[in-house]
Amino acid sequence: MSVRTLKGKRRWIALGGCLVWLAITFFPLYWVLITSFKTPIAVVGGPTYLPFVDFEPSLTAWRELLSGQRGQFFNTFLASTIIGLSASVLATGIGAMAAYALVRFTFRFRLLSALIFVVIAFGGFLLGRNVLGFGQGISLIYAFIAALALAVLSSRFRLPGPELGNNDIVFWFVSQRMFPPIVAAFALYLMYTEMGKLGFKLVDSYIGLTFAYIAFSLPIVIWLMRDFFEALPVEVEEAAMVDNVPTWRIFFGIVLPMSKPGLIATFMITLAFVWNEFLFALFLTNSRWQTLPILVAGQNSQRGDEWWAISAAALVAIIPMMVMAVLLSRLMRSGLLLGAIK
Repeated sequence: MSVRTLKGKRRWIALGGCLVWLAITFFPLYWVLITSFKTPIAVVGGPTYLPFVDFEPSLTAWRELLSGQRGQFFNTFLASTIIGLSASVLATGIGAMAAYALVRFTFRFRLLSALIFVVIAFGGFLLGRNVLGFGQGISLIYAFIAALALAVLSSRFRLPGPELGNNDIVFWFVSQRMFPPIVAAFALYLMYTEMGKLGFKLVDSYIGLTFAYIAFSLPIVIWLMRDFFEALPVEVEEAAMVDNVPTWRIFFGIVLPMSKPGLIATFMITLAFVWNEFLFALFLTNSRWQTLPILVAGQNSQRGDEWWAISAAALVAIIPMMVMAVLLSRLMRSGLLLGAIK
């Protein structure tokens, strides 16, 4: 039953319930907004709700934030914008290609090939580190290359053991999000540190944090885009194949334009994850490429949490995402509905 079909008292009750829910939803944003205009005395002196009525607004928190007294605001905002957009665009593009391949093509490989990769990767690293005397970074690179080459080569033979398909690959991608983030962040920090010893600076760098966010976002992108591509009519692609249109032109010229709402919705969800992510930015940056969540978390002093400063910084982190969501709301809604309808 739709709300539009309700009449009489039921319609007014439904409207009242929606207004109550709207107030509950927007009250935290309103509270953060007015807190950012309060003085320290007004914050610690008790709850006040209406500017110019029970407290006098002040621009102290905003002045301190924008002037740099509360951290390098402009550098942090620029770093968040560059990294967030770059990682979201690349993750959406790479994940869309992977999702399309998993929907339109059939993949088969033996579980033994995956086990070979794991054994060679770990064994090669230990061999290079403890026997051959290589450094950790060199051992890691050689072990990964050897493991990948042998796993791909072994997949060409009819190995014993269970055979895995597309659904297993998708499950493997999604399962990467089941690991505790602290484990991945700590492992990335150790790997980036070793790469830095070889001359490849990844800690506190644009490339290092962007690559981490791309890897962090790919599972959710592949999972979402797979549903979007499955909802598209395959007859259009088959008609193009009859005309000998290359596969890459079908994907970029036909599939992507048809799935634009889904791409926009996936991009916004990915950007929200990257924009609000805290742990990777905490481990993998220290000054130059710190993001807004780090700036918000640092708005305190020896006196404790300074909520007027935290509120101002939080609004700076919230507003850009709200603006983008409003601008792309129609495409987002149609994209989410496209992914929901099988």
